Amino acid sequence: MDIDWLGAALALAVGMIVAGVWYGKAFLDLWARLTGIAPADSKRASRRNMAQLLVANAVTALGLAVGTAVAEEAVGGGPVGTALLVGVVAWLAFSASTLLQHNAFELKPAKLTVLNSAYQLVLFLAMALVIGLV
Repeated sequence: MDIDWLGAALALAVGMIVAGVWYGKAFLDLWARLTGIAPADSKRASRRNMAQLLVANAVTALGLAVGTAVAEEAVGGGPVGTALLVGVVAWLAFSASTLLQHNAFELKPAKLTVLNSAYQLVLFLAMALVIGLV
């Protein structure tokens, strides 16, 4: 099995950009309204949160790179299509299902679950696309 380390590193960078755009500009107001967390309060915690985001995105990028390598070894196929399929399956099996379960039991708004799940899908697909292209 050949893990695409460069692809994983580039996917990590893309993942950080996606997070910054999604929660920094595109949906910050909606996220703040749904969570009840003021953007100023979120910024005060951002140094710790950014370190956690970096670690989480690194694990995600590596997991997608490994998953793609395993899938390519097992079934062949084009690297981009395989990577995107791995991204969708990983998102659905691990991210979306877990977020749905936790948010339901924590009585969080359904719109917040949709917003965060959509972010995770975009994140996984962007990272997978980079891995498939490299």
